[in-house]
Amino acid sequence: MTIIPRWNFIAVLTLTACLAFGADTTPNLNPPSVDIPALMKKAESGDAIAQWELGRLYTKGEGVPEDDVLAVMWFRKAAEQGNVNAQMVMGAFYTKGQGVPKDDALAITWFRKAAEQGDTDAQFILGHCYRDGTGVPKDYVQAVSLFRKAAEQGHTDAQFNLGFAYNYGEGVPKDHVQAVSWYRKAAEQGNAWAQDGLGVCYEFGIGVPKDDVLAYMWLNLSAAKDKPAAAGERDKISKNMTPAQIAEAQRMSREWKPTEVKK
Repeated sequence: MTIIPRWNFIAVLTLTACLAFGADTTPNLNPPSVDIPALMKKAESGDAIAQWELGRLYTKGEGVPEDDVLAVMWFRKAAEQGNVNAQMVMGAFYTKGQGVPKDDALAITWFRKAAEQGDTDAQFILGHCYRDGTGVPKDYVQAVSLFRKAAEQGHTDAQFNLGFAYNYGEGVPKDHVQAVSWYRKAAEQGNAWAQDGLGVCYEFGIGVPKDDVLAYMWLNLSAAKDKPAAAGERDKISKNMTPAQIAEAQRMSREWKPTEVKK
């Protein structure tokens, strides 16, 4: 039986960087013109948004020399005023040792500050820290609590992780019906890991009646997002399906549309 994958911490840190700076984290070779002296003046006067922006510019080397130490200085000032994005970046930088000495405990401090403000991405990341024992003692119950807070606000990766917890009994009693429910919420919004997980559930009849057509459909959707394991599982199922069943599953895949994220 295929083991349903889950996020690893490297993926989480990559997410953090993307959340902070946008999907493209590479320097912009033709950045928009920024009045650096004016921005610096606002930042020095205590404007948290200007402080955040300066930190971002120093990180990417746009309009100023690339300098992680100066970036951290400005991010810290913004974070101390409650800027959630800055708090998350401080957490990521302490985890990676970027611009500061690596310190998982301080990383947790910053992730927690953002999570306590209700930020779903911070709740998701902090949940990972508790699940994996990064910077805090491993605590599946606390991890599930944080994943649930984010999942109930529509965070699809947290929904997938909550489904995983129910599927394998990590921090909650094992409950395959609940696992399928959370996988489905994320899968219907386009989360490839959850589509893989839901497909496996239909393949083996875990929490739902066994259904090769639905298993093929969900695995096919996941495979289309560069998930080789899902493609392999889909191809394995197809050997026991009729041509008509495969055609129906492929039609369902083509016509499938993600639902709007509900928060």
